[in-house]
Amino acid sequence: MIAVRGKLVVDAVALVAYAVVSLPSLTGVAAHEWLGLAVAFVLAVHLAQHLAQALPRRGGSWAHAARSALAVLLAVALVTCVVSGVMVSGAVLPTLGLYAEGYYFWNPLHAVSAKVLLALLLVHLFLNAGIAYRLLQRKKPSAKKETDHDRDR
Repeated sequence: MIAVRGKLVVDAVALVAYAVVSLPSLTGVAAHEWLGLAVAFVLAVHLAQHLAQALPRRGGSWAHAARSALAVLLAVALVTCVVSGVMVSGAVLPTLGLYAEGYYFWNPLHAVSAKVLLALLLVHLFLNAGIAYRLLQRKKPSAKKETDHDRDR
């Protein structure tokens, strides 16, 4: 099992990577497409790490049910954004020797799913910021704490 701080590192990497890749004017279209695939992988790892927490529970609270629904919506938005992004790709598909029909379907779907994904990620970030902050405030246990008895020697 990955330590809590390790999960927070993956969370931070996912957030920064998403912020970079969501701006194709910053990275250029080709980098946006290739980095988008990498970010999709990082976000999939993030989802897998937290999947047990997101699964619905019998007799769970409304808050847990809402978080579970948010996780499902995030996964659907991510998959839709990645698939539609690959389908309108000007760099990834040609590199693989492929071409996809339906630009006028896939391009608007990619634009809408990217905006929905951003909105859902902001809600997710808002809901989990306090938890992440509290986890970061935990002190690492020291190898050995000096006691009054040890100092008297």
